[in-house]
Amino acid sequence: MTEEDINNGKTIAIVSYLTIIGTLIAYFMNVEKKNTFAGFHLRQALGLWLTYAAIGLLVSQFDSWLASIGFYIFFAVLFIYGFGNAISGKTQPVPLLGELYQKWFSSFGS
Repeated sequence: MTEEDINNGKTIAIVSYLTIIGTLIAYFMNVEKKNTFAGFHLRQALGLWLTYAAIGLLVSQFDSWLASIGFYIFFAVLFIYGFGNAISGKTQPVPLLGELYQKWFSSFGS
């Protein structure tokens, strides 16, 4: 991946982390250009948002503020990590599931 790819895809990568709607908007922004840097972060953001929704449904079944706070802090750290990598032009996967996101969503955003 070249420096030009990173600079051209940085905006799309940043937009992908904003919300799930941002991920969809970034996907359509990347359809024509097919930027590899943006595709990497699209897969990371999509995986984070889907995992957030799935685990959020599970945690919502418990009536525990401690579980909820732990859940929100955990995902805040992961989103900040991914967002920070997008801003700084790095392609490091998020901890724990980032490599799996790249495999599972290999056709998304590339």
